[in-house]
Amino acid sequence: MAVDSPLQSRTASEKDVKALNFIEEMTRNPDSVQEKVLGEILSRNSGTEYLKRFGLNGSTDRKTFKTKVPVVTYEDLKPEIQRISNGDRSPILSSHPITEFLTSSGTSAGERKLMPTIDEDLDRRQLLYSLLMPVMNLYVPGLDKGKGLYFLFVKSESKTPGGLPARPVLTSYYKSDHFKRRPYDPYNVYTSPNEAILCSDSSQSMYAQMLCGLLMRHDVLRLGAVFASGLLRAISFLQNNWNELARDISTGTLSSRISDPAIKNRMSKILTKPDQELAEFLVEVCSQDNWQGIITKIWPNTKYLDVIVTGAMAQYIPTLEYYSGGLPMACTMYASSESYFGINLKPMCKPSEVSYTIMPNMAYFEFLPHEHDGAGGDETELVELADVEVGKEYELVITTYAGLCRYKVGDVLRVTGFHNSAPQFKFIRRKNVLLSIESDKTDEAELQKAVENASRLFAAQGTRVIEYTSYADTKTIPGHYVIYWELLGRDQTNGDLLSDDVMAKCCLEMEESLNSVYRQSRVADKSIGPLEIRVVQNGTFEELMDYAISRGASINQYKVPRCVSFTPIMELLDSRVVSAHFSPSLPHWSPERRR
Repeated sequence: MAVDSPLQSRTASEKDVKALNFIEEMTRNPDSVQEKVLGEILSRNSGTEYLKRFGLNGSTDRKTFKTKVPVVTYEDLKPEIQRISNGDRSPILSSHPITEFLTSSGTSAGERKLMPTIDEDLDRRQLLYSLLMPVMNLYVPGLDKGKGLYFLFVKSESKTPGGLPARPVLTSYYKSDHFKRRPYDPYNVYTSPNEAILCSDSSQSMYAQMLCGLLMRHDVLRLGAVFASGLLRAISFLQNNWNELARDISTGTLSSRISDPAIKNRMSKILTKPDQELAEFLVEVCSQDNWQGIITKIWPNTKYLDVIVTGAMAQYIPTLEYYSGGLPMACTMYASSESYFGINLKPMCKPSEVSYTIMPNMAYFEFLPHEHDGAGGDETELVELADVEVGKEYELVITTYAGLCRYKVGDVLRVTGFHNSAPQFKFIRRKNVLLSIESDKTDEAELQKAVENASRLFAAQGTRVIEYTSYADTKTIPGHYVIYWELLGRDQTNGDLLSDDVMAKCCLEMEESLNSVYRQSRVADKSIGPLEIRVVQNGTFEELMDYAISRGASINQYKVPRCVSFTPIMELLDSRVVSAHFSPSLPHWSPERRR
């Protein structure tokens, strides 16, 4: 098996050496760490209603656990989670009190999934964060001599009926004392003040963060956002607002668009005087039609971009390369609402080569063999972390301190090698996800339901959707869903079957039918643009089948793909478009969960 060499640096600080040694310690014998982690979880949660149900009787060994406790999905745990959400404080899943729910980007019945969390989970997440810069310092020296321009945002949160907060994992982290009162660290100095990051108005937050980044442009050594799409939204924001930002810099006064008292107060200490030279530079650079390499023009000392560009985010790599002039893109860690998992020990590698080393102290990990045809393996044959095989794909299954037991996360991973004895994984995809622009995840069943709901608007006219497919268009900022429809009317032709008004209503009805994460992204986060329906000529989908068969597909087994990305197929579809229609308004969304 391929094994990475130990992490070491002659020039590392004492703090970095301690962190690197910890990584080495955790990865030398991950199996014994895993055995200890599972023992701790089962011992402390032995009195919970959930574990009592399976008759472990205090056993903490792996064999008993695997024999008696089933592998589960969110739907299996939903009744228990709902009871906790409604205010039941008895030890249902965890012996420690559930202090909040982290809302997953995955959904159940159209609503975000609720992941239980306990106080000490924040310490585990903070521990993983503390390992990132010591690893990065092995590859990029001098990061303590400047700042990071990171576009970070809090998102809407709600309360469950029982009064517990329900919010995304990063919102929880940014609002915690771990983040707000973090000790000074020269390697983790941000241009964005906490007041801007914590502002719930994303437009004011973005404006203040961009303004600070411009004022400190020579100090910026790295640019980042959580997702690649978030960094591109920041660039788009600059394209639309550079005039106003330049005016603030030129006059030394803050735009009237900023009404948040905390931001205004903090900015009064940052924007203290006019800087005509910087304002003129900004106008000169931003007024040009060609924005290729704009990032390094404005922030000339930038060494890399810190963004997630794996999985669905890989579609943004060419655009980021265009705006950054080819800067390296660092994917530093692998995490989810359920748990934080691991880190990239070679953060400056190419995006296509990113692998994450699972840290065995974060949770108890099992791996369900996953076949390339999409079939899962036998759930009695789950593999231990230390026993996975290079080249094979697995679905991730976790057991957490907060009470998730043998929970299927839904991520498909491929083993690429080992660091010491700890396996390294490439993120392949989320299971069952058809469309994704950012944190949204739309599966085939949701898309089918949305098409059905929209088609009812014209059923009385005798028109119906006979075929459809889709793709996530990320050439626009923000990206948006494109749905191709082939229609059939009473006269068996496509023609001018439906008015633009009816088709616009169909676009909106589809958006109303999609899950709450999609609708939040449209309404509150503004990270997804209006849904588009493109009507194609009759016979287009037959041509699609003919093309697939010409490339070797079996006519007996051919199924219309519900999502496309292959360029020749998209070119064929676009060449047959007879009309295009967009959603005319925003769908309904509220931060409050449905009762």
